[in-house]
Amino acid sequence: MIRKLLIFSCLLISTTFSFAQKTNAEKEVNEAVNKLIGLMVTPDSLGLDKLLLNNLSYGHSSGKLQTKQEFMHSLLSGESDFLDDIVLGDPKTIIQGNTALVRHKLMAQTNDKGVKGSVNLYILLIWSKEKSGWKLLGRQAVKII
Repeated sequence: MIRKLLIFSCLLISTTFSFAQKTNAEKEVNEAVNKLIGLMVTPDSLGLDKLLLNNLSYGHSSGKLQTKQEFMHSLLSGESDFLDDIVLGDPKTIIQGNTALVRHKLMAQTNDKGVKGSVNLYILLIWSKEKSGWKLLGRQAVKII
């Protein structure tokens, strides 16, 4: 009986520890997503450089693909300009080892190259856990029909 109780206690502790780790990792990934969204509204070259991996693949719903440098330039130059807060909906996060997939809806008002518009997109973000934290490796957007 004591042996069964000891085994049950060990399982309970390991399950609780595993859940706490996942919850902490999800929290860190969500913080990285929020940081990215903030930098898209108020671009900062140092902040973007720290958050994006050098081999970033950034896909737009139009099919346009950008590198890290191209994405940063579009935000910093105002070529891609988000007017207000970006609204995210229906977030789903999957963490597998040092990789996280985040899906959500993105709704925002834009002023790209002086042309006002709005976006309503599904987004897939791919994050990589690096020594300095979660960094964006990939992003793909598709239009919500």
